[in-house]
Amino acid sequence: MSGMTIGVPVEREDLLAAAVVEAVEGTGAYAGSIFLRSRDRRSIVLAATCGTPPSLLGGWRLIPVSSPIPVAVAYSSGRTVHLADAEETMRRYPQLAVALPYAFGSCSVPVGARGKTFGSLAVVWAASPGSEGLSKAQRRQMRTVANRLGGSLAALRARTGDPVECEPGTVPVETPAPSAAAVRVGLFDWNLALGTFTVDDELCAIFGLDPDAFDGRAETLASCLHPGDRVAFRAGAREAADAGRITARRLRVRDSRDGGNGEGCRTVELWGRVPAADDARAGTHLVGAVVDARAGRAAVAAVERLRDGLFSLAPDGRVTYANRSALRLLGVSGDEVLGGFLWDVLPWLSDPDIEYRHRSAMISQTPSSFLARRPPDQWLAFSLHPEADGATGRVVPLGQPHPTPTPSTFTAEAAPTAPPARLGVMYHVLQLGSALTEAVTAREVCEAVGDQLLPAFGGQQMAIYVVRDKAMHRLFHTGHHEDFLDWLEGMPLHARLPGTEALTSGAPLFIESQQDLSRGYPGIPTGEVSSWAYLPLIASGRPVGTCVLGFDEVHRFTEKDRGVLTALAGLIAQALERARLYDSEFAVARGLQQALLPHRLPVIPGIHVVARYLPGTSGMDIGGDWYDVIPTDNGTCLVIGDVEGHSIAAAATMAQLRSAVRAFAAVGHTPGDVMAGVNRTLIDLDSPLLASCCYIRLEPHGHHAHAVTAGHPPPLLRHPDGTTDALDLDIGPVLGVERASAYPTTRITLPPGSVLALYTDGLVEEPGVDIDVGIDRLRASLAHARADTLDELADRLLHNARGSSYRADDIALLLTEWGPDRGLRAADGGASPDA
Repeated sequence: MSGMTIGVPVEREDLLAAAVVEAVEGTGAYAGSIFLRSRDRRSIVLAATCGTPPSLLGGWRLIPVSSPIPVAVAYSSGRTVHLADAEETMRRYPQLAVALPYAFGSCSVPVGARGKTFGSLAVVWAASPGSEGLSKAQRRQMRTVANRLGGSLAALRARTGDPVECEPGTVPVETPAPSAAAVRVGLFDWNLALGTFTVDDELCAIFGLDPDAFDGRAETLASCLHPGDRVAFRAGAREAADAGRITARRLRVRDSRDGGNGEGCRTVELWGRVPAADDARAGTHLVGAVVDARAGRAAVAAVERLRDGLFSLAPDGRVTYANRSALRLLGVSGDEVLGGFLWDVLPWLSDPDIEYRHRSAMISQTPSSFLARRPPDQWLAFSLHPEADGATGRVVPLGQPHPTPTPSTFTAEAAPTAPPARLGVMYHVLQLGSALTEAVTAREVCEAVGDQLLPAFGGQQMAIYVVRDKAMHRLFHTGHHEDFLDWLEGMPLHARLPGTEALTSGAPLFIESQQDLSRGYPGIPTGEVSSWAYLPLIASGRPVGTCVLGFDEVHRFTEKDRGVLTALAGLIAQALERARLYDSEFAVARGLQQALLPHRLPVIPGIHVVARYLPGTSGMDIGGDWYDVIPTDNGTCLVIGDVEGHSIAAAATMAQLRSAVRAFAAVGHTPGDVMAGVNRTLIDLDSPLLASCCYIRLEPHGHHAHAVTAGHPPPLLRHPDGTTDALDLDIGPVLGVERASAYPTTRITLPPGSVLALYTDGLVEEPGVDIDVGIDRLRASLAHARADTLDELADRLLHNARGSSYRADDIALLLTEWGPDRGLRAADGGASPDA
């Protein structure tokens, strides 16, 4: 948030705090959070919480926008994500359920305005199985709060330039859950010269006075005190005048229920000071407060009398109070345990299961209990009773259980026998593991690593170097410093550099400052990066490469950071090795497929022809799409076909059918006889595959052609005036069904300047959409595309397909234009087998 004025973050924080509190109160949830987008748009960052401290969220402080996590999905999709209970969470978001295996429901909504999404808002509530979650009215209330916040943030951005973003290191705004007050405070302004009081309603309540009836006189307040303290009350004014302040003067206020005899009293404390010299009230007024802590003192006294150990935990698990019995049973003093975590202070409670039980209780808002052994042989039973503002703990001694349990054995109330160790570790492993499972190519693996690691650890740069010919070569880089680690390129493995030494030693290297780098490796350029993590990528005992994270600011790697990054390096290495093997095999398969397609189309007077071929992106198997242009004595033949499936068998069948078409066309068969012959050839091959084909023979003189189709999508013809039609051909059956199939021929007219488009169904098919819709879209694109050459026209028709990251089918396109002196022009040859 650099570059912003001091007042801007404060105003934004006020908006966030008010919105998250309103969302929690309006839905009856016990906790809520707001995430805002990061500057690089890679992630959303925790910006505000209510009820749940950020420490309970572990790895969820910062979430990649691509994560299958409800708050990220709400941000990226703009939809409400409502999960009524743990069962629905497991069904729809299994990663979230595994990392947070607790009984809770959640609702996440996007925060934005005017088409811009700034982040997302989420609330969480305790949910038993079968819970219906939030009502429709409560969900509408959530959207209303989020939309109002989005509008306020948009107005703030327009007025002040606040980008409405959070960086990974942003400290979130925390609003604690509401809790019963143990202390009452009343405020006053005492005019010493006149003896009058100006007080608030709370002070009147402490003194047992009706605020509307209080006359403002010091004598009236003094009459509410124990008679023995009235002199001390008046002396307080003189003390304040002399010393400038009153510190904790104790007074007894009579209880109105005792009949006014002064025997029933409660003690309050008087605090006050004389205003500073520059205040108009200096020397004549005493301002301050009366503090009534009787509820807190009474509660402490009651708890201290119990023999059971009782303690109180803040929502994040820190100990805020422990009675004497609890301290005795735990074997610690108050100074040792107050403000700390039980699992950090006491070695015998350091089992991760203890932290898990606390997290489970707080997130699911259900009691939790467990047994633990205090050395040498004292067994203690613990129970946790949560509320949104914290948890009350109880600890009691037990005799030796039978059979002997192990430390942190859980009672029947305790859930899983082997719960996750730490949320942050589990989250990062699950997220990256899932992303790497879906990544196929080396590029996809690298992008998955960048999308997950950089947001998770707050880095800005990432580079992956791999070993090739015993030297380091950069495979991937992401980040705004283009020269990040350029000096490592081409370096031999034996070079004394952090990137090579981490790999050859197999030990990760964490460098926290430029000074540390210079001391360990003098002369190495530091650039604009301040901290580095060098992770060796080793798969099956073989060095694969090095993954390097860079941090613009100094980054201190905690023990957990180092452990998680070291573990993730192994996952990355295995995925990268698998992906590089895939890439090698993929290159061989694609090379085979390209070898089966024409490398160059023939040059034919009077017509221009171009072709394009796009392989599918969904796997390595090669497809059976093909195209061809065949000059014969009877005219030029245009062919396009598609063998079903994606496999070596499909490619081999395609090659045989292409050869058969060329053979039948060369001997002068009619288009119908050519198709019938190819059909018989496919059946004689005894192939289980079917194929479609469209075959058009152009007349050597004139502007007509004869077309035949075997179950193939219809050709498109764009006329010289731009109107475009799908040709209505007589359709024959697909190839390979019936040996005696006949294929009727249709005569078509091709005016000079017209363009004929043959294509395979990969260009027009979409899941869940009728193919006729796709054909009509292609017809409209051909009609309205603006292009100076036939090559440019082909590229425009394939534009959307090229931009798609997922194509389930191959695409072949063959464009032909008539007229040597008009219309579009084709580049020489016009073929592009792998566009």
